Amino acid sequence: MTTQGIIAVTYDNGSVFQHFGRTEAFKFYTVENKAVTSSEIISTNGVGHEPLAQWLKDHGANVLLCGNMGPGARKALQQAGLPFYCGVQGSCDEAVQAFLEDRLQYNPDATCPGGHHHHHGDGNPDGGQHHAGHDHRCNHT
Repeated sequence: MTTQGIIAVTYDNGSVFQHFGRTEAFKFYTVENKAVTSSEIISTNGVGHEPLAQWLKDHGANVLLCGNMGPGARKALQQAGLPFYCGVQGSCDEAVQAFLEDRLQYNPDATCPGGHHHHHGDGNPDGGQHHAGHDHRCNHT
């Protein structure tokens, strides 16, 4: 749990964008003492998929909240040491508030939808929703 630092969220018109590697912008939230002190929307300027891990680190992100994500991006984020929570839906602002209050609903097995050129994992076989109160994240090993 981050009590201070920067939380990055895939962003599309106020909502959590559902394909990490194709997001065109992130909303960055500066957090101090479990409260948002400022936020800023930053365009990726065409950076996508695996290179986004370094781009996020370069922009100071300590945590990532996102929709679906493919295996290459997961690996890149793990290698960059950036914790991430997949399967987040709805308003970016509400997701960050839920994260700060330890009540974020997410799915650590959420993969991006099929239909494009790279391989995707199998997803969550039980279709269950996971909650931040559990001790696992997308980057569990």
